[in-house]
Amino acid sequence: MRRKRIKYFFLFPSIFWVLAFTIFPLVYSLSLTFFRVRLGKPARFVGLANFARILSDYKMWHSLRITLVYVAVTVTLQVVLGLLIALLFHQEIKGKSLFRALLILPIFCTPVAVGYLGLTVFYEEGGPINSILMSFFGTKIPWLSNPFWAWMAILLLDIWQWTPFCFLVILAGLQSLPEEIYDAAYLDSSSEWEIFRKITFPMVQPVIVIVLLLRLIESFKIFDVVYSLTGGGPGTSTEVYSLFTYRTGLKFFDFGYASVLGYLLLAMVSVAVNIFFRRIREVYG
Repeated sequence: MRRKRIKYFFLFPSIFWVLAFTIFPLVYSLSLTFFRVRLGKPARFVGLANFARILSDYKMWHSLRITLVYVAVTVTLQVVLGLLIALLFHQEIKGKSLFRALLILPIFCTPVAVGYLGLTVFYEEGGPINSILMSFFGTKIPWLSNPFWAWMAILLLDIWQWTPFCFLVILAGLQSLPEEIYDAAYLDSSSEWEIFRKITFPMVQPVIVIVLLLRLIESFKIFDVVYSLTGGGPGTSTEVYSLFTYRTGLKFFDFGYASVLGYLLLAMVSVAVNIFFRRIREVYG
């Protein structure tokens, strides 16, 4: 009898962790969506007022718009560049192992550290990039004081950090393809483009879709790099959705509305994932 019960003893820590840090926060935050909660003031039931507030909140729509643009640009470029680099490293080149190890180093950097690294790299007065530009072209770029260039700095950092992830996964997919198919294909065609278009890409496409899905989910949650590099500035030009939600809840202490914003992000990501999986089932089912 004691041996049968011992399994519950080992399961208890994981059950407690899920209940305390997943289920309870979800249920509690869901209850907050129906209340107007301010720090130091009693909660007041407002029904669906927090949900209706979204429709007229131009700041929320602004942050959502720039987040969608950010996701579309970064995910597309990361997957495309990752595929191109994977195709390059799938060939026999000298020093491939060394270069591959160097390429994946950015994955191990924490996003906050990448943001602070960006402060040094994109520093406008004496930063390395602007120093090179001044030396060769006599001009410099207002990386962090101009809305457009601030976004360029964020995009470049994110692409630099996460393209290696796409490259690594797609390369693993390429290396798993059977060599016999290529041997047969080279008997019928000598065109590398035709072989890629008709054989390589269709066979590695499921891997690309998975990479696209993973990066899509993560990109919607972008916060660390923006917070540490620009803080959402200049003005609110780089205030992404997660940063806006953070400020609503932990700076202005509007916990009820912040909970609604969090569930809206959850709903958007869930819809996007559902569309992807439905499309995968239609194509490969």
